[in-house]
Amino acid sequence: MSARMVGVLGGGQLGRMLALAGIPLGLRFRFLDPDPKCPAAEVGELIVGAYDDEASLRKLARGVEVVTVEFENVPARAAEYLQSHAMFYPGRAALAAAQERLAEKSLFHALDIPVPRFAAVESRAGLQKAAAYCGVPSVLKTRRLGYDGKGQFVIKSMEMVDEAWDVLGGVPLILEEFVTYEREVSLIAVRGRGGETVFYPLIENHHRLGILRLSVAPAPRMTAELQALAEEYAKRLLDRLEYTGVLTIEFFQKGSELVANEMACRVHNSGHWTIEGASCSQFENHLRAILGMPLGVTGIDGFSAMVNIIGEAPDEDAILAIPGARLHWYGKEPRPFRKLGHVNVSAREAWVRDELAAQLRALLGP
Repeated sequence: MSARMVGVLGGGQLGRMLALAGIPLGLRFRFLDPDPKCPAAEVGELIVGAYDDEASLRKLARGVEVVTVEFENVPARAAEYLQSHAMFYPGRAALAAAQERLAEKSLFHALDIPVPRFAAVESRAGLQKAAAYCGVPSVLKTRRLGYDGKGQFVIKSMEMVDEAWDVLGGVPLILEEFVTYEREVSLIAVRGRGGETVFYPLIENHHRLGILRLSVAPAPRMTAELQALAEEYAKRLLDRLEYTGVLTIEFFQKGSELVANEMACRVHNSGHWTIEGASCSQFENHLRAILGMPLGVTGIDGFSAMVNIIGEAPDEDAILAIPGARLHWYGKEPRPFRKLGHVNVSAREAWVRDELAAQLRALLGP
């Protein structure tokens, strides 16, 4: 039997982990990335080229069964080409909605998924009006690009409006009401080609300087009602977009309410714990979905946590000395605020999981 080939736009760590999940299934991978030393270069065929270069896209799509993405800011030209020349998931429409914050919030609102009050901003005067509408504090964001806290400015008073415009003005912006919340949680959902869906347990996430540091699964103090609410919101999005693959939604939790912050049309950092912590990882389930395979079981037997390695490499032996610690390097050179890898731990009891995660955070930073 000849191996099935999967094309991936992007060769970062998410692409690398997709391949590591797919190789045991007999899959082969081809990546397109401008960096010849990208993390995925070690696990599949690599085409070095710009994401929107038609010749490179043609090479990527030639002979593959399906093409997917491992980052959300896919150039429109690339999405249009792949949509026309390959079986391409999650598809142009879903990517367009996820990579433009005004379109994303408008979609949530249209589906009756709670969101912060928001307003489009095109000018300094428009920002003044938007701040009066959304109130302060509020968060000014670029509509495109920006991740791990980049492209954002918190407006704490009306006197800061001009400063916010001076920092971010000149590109399309969105102003969002600042949400006072108890915690941030995320839901990883999977939809197959035929519309079948599965969901992982809600995950509690902890950030520092806008970068995810710790994910805990299942989220502590979780209720069946909250899980069902998150799944209902996700299902509305999956069905509206006729989605195929993994979709992640980040929420702010306020008591029994979930307020949608953003979505990602790809496998997600907050789901890395599934590699060892779930019956079928988010990476394998994404591949199963886009290839038309039966979806894997998402249940977990115990408690898991994931801690990111940010900026500089720690003492590897100290990490591996922690019972059950599973280390995942991405093959990146250290630099400030860069995600170099992550460590997963799992336990039969929540308090043991929390103790192991605390040991990791002591080694890897707050």
